[in-house]
Amino acid sequence: MINWDEFEHIHVIKKLKLILSSWWNIDVIFTDERGHIRGFKDTAIVNPAVQAFLNKEANREGLSEEVGKAITEMQNSETRFALTKWSQAGFDMAVFPILIDGEFMGTVVGVGFIKDTAEANRIEEVKDRLASQGENRDTIDFAVSKIRFLDDNDRAHFIDLVDLVSREIVTLHLEITNREDRIRELNKELGSRYKYDNMIGKSQAMQSTYALLDKIKGADSTVLIQGENGTGKELIAKSIHYNSVRSSKPFVIQNCSAFNDNLLESELFGHAKGSFTGAHKDKKGLFEIADKGTFFLDEIGDTSPQMQVKLLRVLQEGTFTPVGALDARKVDVRVIAATNRNLREMVEKGTFREDLFYRLNVINLRVPPLRERKEDIPLLSEFFIDLACKRAGISKRILTKRALEKLYDYHWPGNVRELQNEMERIVVLSGEETKITADMLSPKIIEGGQKTKVQGTRVVGKLKDAIEELERDMIKEGLRRTGWNKSKLAKELGISRAGLIMKVEKYDLDKRRLRKS
Repeated sequence: MINWDEFEHIHVIKKLKLILSSWWNIDVIFTDERGHIRGFKDTAIVNPAVQAFLNKEANREGLSEEVGKAITEMQNSETRFALTKWSQAGFDMAVFPILIDGEFMGTVVGVGFIKDTAEANRIEEVKDRLASQGENRDTIDFAVSKIRFLDDNDRAHFIDLVDLVSREIVTLHLEITNREDRIRELNKELGSRYKYDNMIGKSQAMQSTYALLDKIKGADSTVLIQGENGTGKELIAKSIHYNSVRSSKPFVIQNCSAFNDNLLESELFGHAKGSFTGAHKDKKGLFEIADKGTFFLDEIGDTSPQMQVKLLRVLQEGTFTPVGALDARKVDVRVIAATNRNLREMVEKGTFREDLFYRLNVINLRVPPLRERKEDIPLLSEFFIDLACKRAGISKRILTKRALEKLYDYHWPGNVRELQNEMERIVVLSGEETKITADMLSPKIIEGGQKTKVQGTRVVGKLKDAIEELERDMIKEGLRRTGWNKSKLAKELGISRAGLIMKVEKYDLDKRRLRKS
């Protein structure tokens, strides 16, 4: 769609119109594809004869009819432009088409001249037309004195200039269209960046996660997802599967901590009839069900050493033997494993097989806890509130600024899952209120937020001791909040990284010691 009002303000078009008016007193107006004048209210007319005729609506309609005829003529003859007479005025006009991607969008009209020096008698015709409109003698004489005759050379230059105006409009329109398309693409990209499948987040941590997920779309490697409970590891596993070449095949989930070894083995690999009490018939295992698809093994760190050996065999050879069976089965399964444990530490302690760890850890994906991506809290909160409102069939609820501050201050040990539960809770308890205020939040969030502010840790005793206690608490909380990113925390605190490291050592805030404590 062309924005006709813009053209009067484009520098190049203004310059071309200035040349046409200063050389030959020719005005430029625009029409749409039907010949109707567009953007006329903002058009500055320089030729007094043109102005006199265009002041009357009937004449403007007549001009539109003449342009409409010229458009039909150009479309039938495929000529580059039309040079025709404006019958109501007695002088001539040139009509140039605006063609965008082969589509006729409108015209540029140069008007207010006589096309040939040999047609001097046309001046009398113009006078008569002006007189018939009730113009006085002085106005008529002044108006016709501004009308120029074009010789062959002038006419050629005039045609080139008006043609340039039409070309500039096409160029401008294409630039605007390309710019708008790019904006739409960026908005779409931004939208997908804030929401990857069903994951939501605009934080840098989530952007990095999305980027990695994009990279592994075409891969078929084993993936190890590490992160705390409630961070959405299963959601990421689903995203990996449904964006992979295996998307049309089964996606099977098993929590490895849900069963003891015997039951887990039967679930994973199946069993033969009569292999144990209650095994009345053959049963397919989940690995067999997941054949050609993806198997998500959640809480892989909870498996026993014996089970780890059997899992390693499936990963290495693609074979397994059902409980009580003699023959091995072969499957083609992509394994995605997840854990909230530190498998490297478990390997060092000997509680997790090193060969299995490396087999699982082909692609490692760490899911950031919510405390490391607090800038996502507004997006996530709004999403969960809207979801809860839709389920309850009630109008939208809005978080107040103070309530949002409380959500920011809280540590969120239960991560996104805890935030979702909290949002569902306050929607239910909000009653008829449309605004969710801070006092509606759970006591643990209100009190937890106050604790993280480490204010007034000591009001009696030596000032030096109180300052050191406050400094220690601020650094301890900051390290946890930033995920032990010392560079980031040093910048927040306004000290050097080396200075922060010295204070961490001074206050015995080593990451491993804190975790043990």
